[in-house]
Amino acid sequence: MTSSVTTTPSTDRFPVHVYGGPTALFEYGGLRFLTDPTFDAPGDHLSGTGVTLTKTAPAAASPADLGRVDVVLLSHDEHADNLDDSGRALLADVPLTLTTPGGGRRLGAGARGLADWEAVTLDRPGGGTVTVTGVPAVHGPGPRESVEPFTGEVVGFVLTGDGLPTVYVSGDNASLDAVREIADRFGPVDTAVLFAGAPRFPFLFDGEPLVLDSAQAAEAARILDARRVVPVHYDSWAHFTEGREDLITAFDTAGLAKVLDLGVPGA
Repeated sequence: MTSSVTTTPSTDRFPVHVYGGPTALFEYGGLRFLTDPTFDAPGDHLSGTGVTLTKTAPAAASPADLGRVDVVLLSHDEHADNLDDSGRALLADVPLTLTTPGGGRRLGAGARGLADWEAVTLDRPGGGTVTVTGVPAVHGPGPRESVEPFTGEVVGFVLTGDGLPTVYVSGDNASLDAVREIADRFGPVDTAVLFAGAPRFPFLFDGEPLVLDSAQAAEAARILDARRVVPVHYDSWAHFTEGREDLITAFDTAGLAKVLDLGVPGA
């Protein structure tokens, strides 16, 4: 199957640098945002929930390669495939980490939790502001109240500002109903950084995905009327069951190949 997927952004789009797993870096409104930092070496990593996760590939860069980071957008702090030891160390050098309310309490100084639809306004270096709004995310199949006792609290983010595109960072979300809520408030979305990969464990929810699978990611793009989708969270970990080719096929099948952008690899 021939695909029209781009591997680098077009000239009217800001670059999204991808490092493996859920970690991406982009500049928006003069501020540099990093998602879910994971830079540890491959191997077994014990999560805060007591589950051992196996990393299968190194990150495409080290924290020292990133340059300045102004804000970390952290979907949740309890799983090693979203925040590992190297990522935790990096937070100490970042002025602001936005995350879940519980994560804000656990991470302490420099971290702020955002509830659903709660917004924070950030000053842009050249004047003006960027608004970051916390948005719903459900880390597994079914309603949030039945999922959170097993997988924990997760938050997504929407970035907006005068004269700036609308950006959605999904975090570890498996709920298309949550995507519909976000689309109703913020759609259409210019750039959606969608966490995908269909991670599964046989002992949780009968092996159903804990984050969007590839077909669901394409459907999320349609719901959001997204101009561009940059997928992350689909490689470098053993429990991710769908990868790059699955995403390309799903977007091709949905007639959305032109919106899929695989980002800029590495530093």
